[in-house]
Amino acid sequence: MNTLKTLLATAALTLGMGSMALAETVIFYGHAGPPRGTVPAALNWFNDRLGEVSGGEIKMDIQWGGALFKAPSAVQSIGDGVADAGSIISAYFPKEMAAYALADLPLGGPDSWVGMHAADKMMRLPEVTENLAAQNLVYIGTFTASDVNVACKGGEIASIADIAGKKVRGAGVYGKVFGELGATMVNLDVYEAYQGLDTGLIDCTQGYSYIVPALKWHEQIDSYTLLNWGQIGGYGMFFNKQIFDSYPEEVQAALRQVGEELPEKFAQIVMGANNKAVEAMRTNGYERPVKLIEVSPEERDKLNAAAQPFIAEWVETTKSVGLDPEALMQVYEQAVVDYTAELEAKGYPWTRN
Repeated sequence: MNTLKTLLATAALTLGMGSMALAETVIFYGHAGPPRGTVPAALNWFNDRLGEVSGGEIKMDIQWGGALFKAPSAVQSIGDGVADAGSIISAYFPKEMAAYALADLPLGGPDSWVGMHAADKMMRLPEVTENLAAQNLVYIGTFTASDVNVACKGGEIASIADIAGKKVRGAGVYGKVFGELGATMVNLDVYEAYQGLDTGLIDCTQGYSYIVPALKWHEQIDSYTLLNWGQIGGYGMFFNKQIFDSYPEEVQAALRQVGEELPEKFAQIVMGANNKAVEAMRTNGYERPVKLIEVSPEERDKLNAAAQPFIAEWVETTKSVGLDPEALMQVYEQAVVDYTAELEAKGYPWTRN
């Protein structure tokens, strides 16, 4: 069902003078998660920013908690017009989101600002736009779950050798690599990790720093290991193409503009939340101590080596949907180089004078 509630511009002809007025555009947006956390903060910013850019003529009606669709059905639901637009997590759609899944691989490093800009540039390539159009989708802007680390109760992970024998809840390809390195992988979602740690079902859970206080993992864990490895970056905003194409050009332009601004704002949001959570561990800011550990470059090289079969698997999947994985990787990795150089030279945009 098409839930488009947009009122298109109508002609108002008075006393021999014709004019075209843009009426209010309301976008029904589906988000599978709850209305709290880093991505909801960014969606609320996006909504406010759309209002600024359009003079109050565009706004989103955000439906939280899977009210319009659940995360595993996002691609089909948005493509079918169940929602005008919504959040898509590429990990649920290895073929449909094959290009976007590149941002989930440990190729861009852990920096959220760099990774989002690289993913955004790659997702705007003409061949990716065409692939999405065939699914009745339009890409708008990107988030990131941010860099993947590991929290443990009891035995810690200070080296790659410590992974073997642990019962671990994983995140995407990072979890698969832990399995290859000897961990027993336990299939839980991120919201079940607290109970899994509490009951002993798992020893460790992969996740993101901001989640530690958000989901109260600090009440269970004894250590938190910064892997300095990679991030889950295939997470973003998409529109139903027919609905997007039906909007006046002014609306389309506003959506494109704010979508291009999203990596800057979201990096500031998610990195601020991550830094705050890590600093609390470093300074014993939680009710109980959490030991902070950092993996060395040598250990990270071992993780990268173990990830190669899964990168090769992504290459084959991407070829199977008619995309050129080498070309995508070249654009993505060059963008990582370029934005890393900018970061090293100038710092983050929100810290510049």
